[in-house]
Amino acid sequence: MPGSELPIEEVVAGLRAEHPELEAIVAAAADPLFVVGGAVRDQLLGRGRADLDLVVVGDAGALARSLGADPVEHERFATAKVELSGREVDLATARTESYPEPGALPVVAPAAGIEGDLGRRDFTVNAMAVSLEGEARLVDPHRGLADLRAGVLRVLHERSFVDDPTRAIRAARYASRLGFGLEAGTEGLLRAADLGSVSEDRRWAELRRLAVEENAPKGFELLAGWGLVELRDGGAALAAEVAALLAVPPWRGEVERADAVLSAALGPAGGEVDLAAASPVQPSEGVELAGRCDPVDLVLARALGAEWLDEYVSEWRGVALEVNGADLIAAGVPQGPALGRGLAAALRAKLDGEIVGREQELAAALVAAQAE
Repeated sequence: MPGSELPIEEVVAGLRAEHPELEAIVAAAADPLFVVGGAVRDQLLGRGRADLDLVVVGDAGALARSLGADPVEHERFATAKVELSGREVDLATARTESYPEPGALPVVAPAAGIEGDLGRRDFTVNAMAVSLEGEARLVDPHRGLADLRAGVLRVLHERSFVDDPTRAIRAARYASRLGFGLEAGTEGLLRAADLGSVSEDRRWAELRRLAVEENAPKGFELLAGWGLVELRDGGAALAAEVAALLAVPPWRGEVERADAVLSAALGPAGGEVDLAAASPVQPSEGVELAGRCDPVDLVLARALGAEWLDEYVSEWRGVALEVNGADLIAAGVPQGPALGRGLAAALRAKLDGEIVGREQELAAALVAAQAE
């Protein structure tokens, strides 16, 4: 929490302990190498972090290739991704960015030092670096440590949200995750951000990153409060209920969390509303209703109160017949619609507990198949 950051020596020790692959990278680096951004921020807060972002004041691609792996390089952005000891490591050349127009992708150029690279970042708490050479050293040209202690998000310059409006969504992600507030000037700039100036793909990619956060509902509430998105009616509460459902059986793993939380928060309302209002009397009726719905709609309907969907997911949809079309053909039913009619009727009867076992299934299917 704000005000309780670790000493820089402990930060470096924590990074090296959490990321043993650092040793090989440091040994291979011929140029100054730094851990940057969120990894530094979270280590200072004692939170730990799974991913690792490194900046080399040199050629990131050359460093990646020297590690003996098969890196994925993006020359346009001077970055490389390499896998070491089963972990992905992001390497970047120290670079500056300029934006030809609001919301456009940046044009990058090499930076003379790490300070130039840190100047392109979104918030001061993400604009810190730790040197991996010699004595532990925190590089903090924008007073990010002071803002970390105060628990505030502050942009580095007034055009930050003009250059990249998706930083406003990142602000909601960091604020909801870390419990940070916005510095007053930053809030004013953020409220004027125009998310419409970036492509829909980039905007939704950033919203999906927010949606997978543990505190995503709070993040969407923040965005709505800043006037940047419009929540569906009760969207934040619905998103929280959806997130809770997806964390436990029988809903765990049913859908991508991001898809369901986004739909819950932002809508628009769809088939889940009618499904939530339904009250099937028999399991077969429930299967018919739920079976034609999108999986996200199922989760949303359950979050809206359709408790019977628990049984659909855990039991009803798994019910299958022991007989099949070949059995009906062998019993004299011709190829055609009668086969489907007979099997569907038998399945409904089995779901509702009216028949049990192969013989009764075949008898029910034959009656339905032979009916006009």
